[in-house]
Amino acid sequence: MGAIEVVEKSQLAERPAMKSGDTVRVHVKVREGDKERIQIFEGVVIGMHRGGTRASFTVRKVSFGQGVERIFPLHSPTIQKIEVVRTAKVRRAKLYYLRDLKGKAARMQATATNVEGKT
Repeated sequence: MGAIEVVEKSQLAERPAMKSGDTVRVHVKVREGDKERIQIFEGVVIGMHRGGTRASFTVRKVSFGQGVERIFPLHSPTIQKIEVVRTAKVRRAKLYYLRDLKGKAARMQATATNVEGKT
């Protein structure tokens, strides 16, 4: 193990196993002036970028009819926790095709071992 890996290993945060197609609830720390609060961003993981401390994932949701995507650094201290709400059976690593779908067509097919609300 190189020197870079040794330094990065201490900065890795413990996160649940998730993959593309999972619906996740990301609890993000938001600073407003001198106050700090937790904001929840819930949506479908449409892509993951691996890479140690540089790993990130993209979450997409539809808010008031408008598609919103947010890229989160996986090991960022601003993420308090990640809950996997539901898992879906997908055949692609990147689900960018969801950007063109609307309504019921954009739903993901749930897996048989789907447990809603459990972490």
